[in-house]
Amino acid sequence: MRALLIGAVEGTRVAADAIADTPGWELAAIATLPPEFAARHSDFVDLEPVAARHGALFLPVAQCNAPAFLEQLRAIAADIVFVIGWSQICGPEFRTAAAGRVVGYHPAPLPRLRGRAVIPWTILLDEKITASSLFWIDDGVDSGPLLAQRFFHVAPGETAGSLYAKHMHALDAMLRELLPGLERGPVSGDPQDEAVATWATRRRPSDGRIDWRDSAEQVERLVRAVGRPYPGAFTDAGGDRITIWSARVCACAERQHASPGQVVLRDDEGFAVRCGDGRAIHVLEYETTSRAPALHSVLGTGS
Repeated sequence: MRALLIGAVEGTRVAADAIADTPGWELAAIATLPPEFAARHSDFVDLEPVAARHGALFLPVAQCNAPAFLEQLRAIAADIVFVIGWSQICGPEFRTAAAGRVVGYHPAPLPRLRGRAVIPWTILLDEKITASSLFWIDDGVDSGPLLAQRFFHVAPGETAGSLYAKHMHALDAMLRELLPGLERGPVSGDPQDEAVATWATRRRPSDGRIDWRDSAEQVERLVRAVGRPYPGAFTDAGGDRITIWSARVCACAERQHASPGQVVLRDDEGFAVRCGDGRAIHVLEYETTSRAPALHSVLGTGS
């Protein structure tokens, strides 16, 4: 079985290794973003060395629905095209060029959380259980028949990075179980239940701005949800941008008369900021545009 893989992130690398390692499969080509478009993904991975390691054709592509790429897709004549870690919708012409056999991946328990930025949304929504999903791509968005799902718990202190790693482990395991079956013959998949479908909207780096009028729990959850490999939660102080990578809720503001966004503690671990519910966030890891940020000042409360 010949496979073409298209994507630009760590999940694409995981899929490349799984396909290349599975008997009966040939990783014929990897299509990915050219380096000048790497900023489209905060978790972009250079896949050229991966393609070279597996003897796969390397295809830089900016738009997967462009006629030039569709010609390449037809010429490769892959038995199945895997779309894993790719933010563009594969249109009808793409699926026709792939003979209708296009497998997608989504880090959510489909049909719940179709759409964008689902790892941050999983944490922001305080989901207790999530899943990785493989499915046939159809005319909708993340709506095709399910080929495999692997469920797991979301830990109370889950971060974007730790949840991302769990999804990569699940993706690898699912592919290694699914690929032999796809090689043996057609697999139709299970239709998704539209009655329970939900959708997640796109998130931009600016959505990581902290509003200190929120509760301490909400702020701490935002820090965990948009941390590495994403751009991070941020605030402003004295004209400096402060990106917060790690924080915990603390009770250090209970006896402090302060406004939301005001620094109430500085210690060897970092500093603490009062939130809208009277509790505080103890900032443990952060980066700033200044060597000496004005941490005594009132931080931005958002718009």
